[in-house]
Amino acid sequence: MLVVVCPGQGAQSPGMLAPWLELPVVAESVDRSSRTAGLDLRAHGTTSDADTIRDTAVAQPLLVASALASLRAVLEVDADSPLGTAAAGVVGATAGHSVGELAAAAVAGVLTDDEALALVAVRGAAMARAAASTPTGMNAVLGGDPDEVLAALAAHGLVPANVNGGGQVVAAGPLDALAAFAAAPPARARVVPLQVAGAFHTQVMEPAVAELRAAADGITPGDPVVPLLTNSDGTVVPDGARALALIVAQVANPVRWDLCQETLLALGVTGLLEVAPGGVLTGLARRTLPGIETVAVKTPADLDAARDLVRRHGAASASASASEGTTANTQEQPS
Repeated sequence: MLVVVCPGQGAQSPGMLAPWLELPVVAESVDRSSRTAGLDLRAHGTTSDADTIRDTAVAQPLLVASALASLRAVLEVDADSPLGTAAAGVVGATAGHSVGELAAAAVAGVLTDDEALALVAVRGAAMARAAASTPTGMNAVLGGDPDEVLAALAAHGLVPANVNGGGQVVAAGPLDALAAFAAAPPARARVVPLQVAGAFHTQVMEPAVAELRAAADGITPGDPVVPLLTNSDGTVVPDGARALALIVAQVANPVRWDLCQETLLALGVTGLLEVAPGGVLTGLARRTLPGIETVAVKTPADLDAARDLVRRHGAASASASASEGTTANTQEQPS
């Protein structure tokens, strides 16, 4: 069974789209995303420097556009065809980390590419404004006893904004509290300050939730054609309306990627494909999902490996789906 995962903020790097734009399907998809988001994503993905693409209002649309365009290249789907339709029957499940949830929602058929880009443009700009209103930040906490780490965060008034599994938690909150925590971290824990604008996935982001909810109210989501996991608790969402509501609320609530990975194990995933700019989520998967084959799509040079993974594990997904459908149909027959 194949899962497609979509990376979150921090995965971007200067020039990351340059080799991709040589592929017509990627160029068309990125240009369309640029028009929808109201940003020159082609320029931001090729010539903008690290500081420019670190801006939340730029980084988030760039990441979603890159994820969707690269998956179209993997699946060889043109820019005008519904991505969810192409993924159905091949992809057994999908999930996205933080802003990557919007890309995953398009993979699942809950949103169109255009709807995902319109929402991420609002999300990124609204989160940037919310972050600017209060001096907060985030630190990655690597290692240490999980219970001791969480207890130390609580003692400092910090929030575990991302619980990523594999001994990785991201702490968020006031800058002075982050500094105090970093000065005396739990045993065997390493603290790395993150270059982000503020305390994402905490109550600091509530104003952004209101803005995103207003934008989402104008969208009628589809029900998932590919099972979609939610960052809120790792479960498979039951319908499109619930999926969209959770994506909106997630802006001010912790990301439980650890629970998403637990669900993937329970679902029987055998292959994990991380779309561009891949690397972070496959790194976590190698530590927490033993025995699962992974491919991170970083450049077009990774397309052959990605398509091979899809052929071998996607076929298993399709067979499993067909088998489940047969079982369900049999159970629905009157006795």
